[in-house]
Amino acid sequence: MPQVQTIVLPKVHERHDLELLDQVLRGTGRSFGIIASIESARALWNIGEIAGWRSSTGLAFVSALLFAAEDYCADTSIIRTRSRTELLYARSHVVNAAKSFRLHAIDMVCVNYKDTDYLREECEDGRRLGFDGKVRNSAFRCRKEFSHIGLIEQQAIHPSQVQFIQETFVPSEREILRAARIIAKMEEAYTQNKGAFGLDEPNGASSASETEMIDEPMVKQARKTLERARRAGLVIPDVSATSL
Repeated sequence: MPQVQTIVLPKVHERHDLELLDQVLRGTGRSFGIIASIESARALWNIGEIAGWRSSTGLAFVSALLFAAEDYCADTSIIRTRSRTELLYARSHVVNAAKSFRLHAIDMVCVNYKDTDYLREECEDGRRLGFDGKVRNSAFRCRKEFSHIGLIEQQAIHPSQVQFIQETFVPSEREILRAARIIAKMEEAYTQNKGAFGLDEPNGASSASETEMIDEPMVKQARKTLERARRAGLVIPDVSATSL
């Protein structure tokens, strides 16, 4: 199937599991990205060698890490709760390993498929932790390419979940506006040989504002936000420093 470019490989516990798949793929002579599913304590322990794996031919490589929460809990005897606090370490570890090797990080599936409020909350939580998207479940085959904005696949067990996932893992209008203002102010500050500047932010519903210090790390975050917005086809406001 020449249209297949990415393979989701379940039960990846160590690099040897990737090498077994590589032996099968070599006969195709084609390049494949592999989404490695992290489903066990052993996989989390070996996650660095998994994330950094690439076949000796260079044709197969890990392109993303996927966190399979239910399998992980079954392996570790962790008791799942709605708060997800018991999974904070594992989820954060997956994100850190993925970002260390410039891979996509894909969050766990939301099994509460009828509770849209909880789904949105879980998506927002995953995005705050650094995940690029949520993985889909085989119960619902909704494949959509979002590799250009960091979201490779949606993990959904019901069609009703897709819209909420898509909306959460792209920047909001407020985030885009803030990022645009930061870049505009940054350009003005650089002309004055300043490495940092103050950005006034509205304080809730009141007319007061808070001034936030902005320096290079936050400028880098703003650039990433605008890049994701552009790739998603979202509108970026025309902001000039003089209008701020």
